[in-house]
Amino acid sequence: MVRGKTQMRRIENATSRQVTFSKRRNGLLKKAFELSVLCDAEVALIIFSPRGKLYEFASSSTREIIERYRRHTADVQAENPSVEQEQDMQHLQLETECLAKKIDYLEASKRRLLGEDLGACAMEELQQIEQQLERSVNIIRARKMEVYAEQIKRLREKEDSLKAENAVLWDKYNGLQPQQVSNEGNEKESAEGSEKSDVETELFIGLPESRAKPVLSNER
Repeated sequence: MVRGKTQMRRIENATSRQVTFSKRRNGLLKKAFELSVLCDAEVALIIFSPRGKLYEFASSSTREIIERYRRHTADVQAENPSVEQEQDMQHLQLETECLAKKIDYLEASKRRLLGEDLGACAMEELQQIEQQLERSVNIIRARKMEVYAEQIKRLREKEDSLKAENAVLWDKYNGLQPQQVSNEGNEKESAEGSEKSDVETELFIGLPESRAKPVLSNER
């Protein structure tokens, strides 16, 4: 009985799919073992089942073979860059050339605006440079006027603030002045009262002379 050709597509029946996986997995592991023994080759085989179970075979060590593969891949890429890398390098070279041209053009324009290297300029170029300078001067003057206006505004705001503070201080001074005048009056009255008391005290000290003399005469 001749077997039919197997169609390469996913097996829909779960049982048939699991049976086929087991058979072909075992056959693949057997072929890897035979290849490593018969040909003295380093072989590493890693298989994950649909349920995530790991099956592996290695003639020596799976880790060592994987590390050897990584080193080999890095060396090959360094020696023989891929097509994408070559395209990226070409693109970067073109961008570098364009940027270098733009830098040269900007430096030449800067020198001309500073009045340098004007010998090779035609009349039209000189007129364009003149117009550009005039536009730049107008922009600078407009910005300068804006700065002046901002400074004047800030100074006026400061002036208003100082005026308000001065008004507050003046009100405080006017409120304290009557109290200070009353305190000065009280101090003056107290000083005058103390002077009067001192004068009266001096007038009543000692006995009158008219009374003192008869006493002395009687004693004699």
